[in-house]
Amino acid sequence: MARFILVHGAWHGGWCWDEVSPRLNALGHQVRAPDLPGMGADAASGHVATLDEWAMFIAGMASAQDEPSILVGHSRGGIVISRAAELAPQAVRRLVYLAAVMPSPGETMADLFQVGGQDRSPQVADAIGMSDDGRTMIWHSRKAAISTFYGTTPSERADAAFARLTAEPANMRTTAVLLSSARYGAVPRSYIHCEEDRAVTPDLQRLMVARQPCDTYSLKTDHSPFYSAPDELTALLQIIASN
Repeated sequence: MARFILVHGAWHGGWCWDEVSPRLNALGHQVRAPDLPGMGADAASGHVATLDEWAMFIAGMASAQDEPSILVGHSRGGIVISRAAELAPQAVRRLVYLAAVMPSPGETMADLFQVGGQDRSPQVADAIGMSDDGRTMIWHSRKAAISTFYGTTPSERADAAFARLTAEPANMRTTAVLLSSARYGAVPRSYIHCEEDRAVTPDLQRLMVARQPCDTYSLKTDHSPFYSAPDELTALLQIIASN
């Protein structure tokens, strides 16, 4: 039995794990899939969080457990679990990056996407709007978002997911992720590749792993295997938890 904390990615909420959480529970694991502050159900508050706020939230949740937790970060959730491990390495059993951003110490997400040659395409850039105050970003093109996130997801599920997307703090792209080898670097890591990903491309995923080698697994899915392949994703998380 393992304790999982599932951390959603940009624009999403804890709701994106609704197919995976009960499957992990059925295998005997304890699972938490929270909305990060200002996201998901909390988006109505209008709160715009910082990376450290999110990292402290997850680190505190892990520290409150009686045993270290496995943190699973999807997409942008990768910077959250990385920083959480830096803040509370004793509370983290393993970091699992699911098609996730895995930055090097001191790097921003914008830096990483430039290094990987994956700056936003004009299609994606045109599909994301900035709030009037410049603090948040939101998708306004259903077609572009579904193509980017849910390419192999059943259409009804993809449509329902798009309807639940909320604003993402713009500062997440430009905040340096402060990590150290003594703390973050001491926590074991695994990476789950998504081979048909159009949000964090397979080439960028492989580049991140090459720079920070770790155990790897692979799914032939889009960016959102919690919808497109929940059984297969659960099986991989079960394998990782058993190691």
